[in-house]
Amino acid sequence: METFVTHPDRSGLFPTVIVYMDIWGVREELYDIARRVATVGYYCMVPDLYYRNGRVRHDYRDEQGRAISTARLDEKRLAAVRASRDSLTDAMAVADTGAVLDFIGKGEPAHPGAMGCIGYCMGGRHVFRVAAAYPERFRASASLHGTHLVTDKADSPHRSAGKFQGQLYCGFGEKDGHAAAPVRKALDDAMKGAAVKYVYEFHLGAEHGYALPERDVYHKQAANRDWERIFAMFRERLAPAA
Repeated sequence: METFVTHPDRSGLFPTVIVYMDIWGVREELYDIARRVATVGYYCMVPDLYYRNGRVRHDYRDEQGRAISTARLDEKRLAAVRASRDSLTDAMAVADTGAVLDFIGKGEPAHPGAMGCIGYCMGGRHVFRVAAAYPERFRASASLHGTHLVTDKADSPHRSAGKFQGQLYCGFGEKDGHAAAPVRKALDDAMKGAAVKYVYEFHLGAEHGYALPERDVYHKQAANRDWERIFAMFRERLAPAA
């Protein structure tokens, strides 16, 4: 599994943060996000969860050079993107995270204690899954414009709230169908009585995908507010570099 890794250029053990990709897969945009996290003292990783299908890269741009979102993409390209998404199950993401945890325990400059994670779109759902699967490690989790966080299935991600530890932050866009009022209420209800501290922001005017700086729906104010929340959570929940 190809994985991008970045951390401060000095000796020591740094708290780990995993960035979970969105439907588009890994790319320089996500690596830049990882670099931003690393500059403030974290060992940051971006695993390519599409690796089972080879080296998958989806990058479609408009006339202004902005990455085109699914709502504005032609059907042929959209079908290819969705095929990649559908090939990846939540269970695969959880298993791959287990492999990442094994890797960082074998000599990497990664602190063995509490970890953080940030996920976008489907990666926002994967944040829920890994926080439930590895609660002893993930203590500072951020889901940004996550998809299918609440479903009518018995294994809906929100039903795992009782397993979460530490803190969970969610960023929602006002114009995102995945963040409709019933979804937000179901999450609120699920978090009541759970051990996790649940915090969220509802960003007026923001669309699905708002947090990604190269996308045609990027919402700078909302994204910066997310970073404020995320870095505060990391400082509170993750051990300082050793």
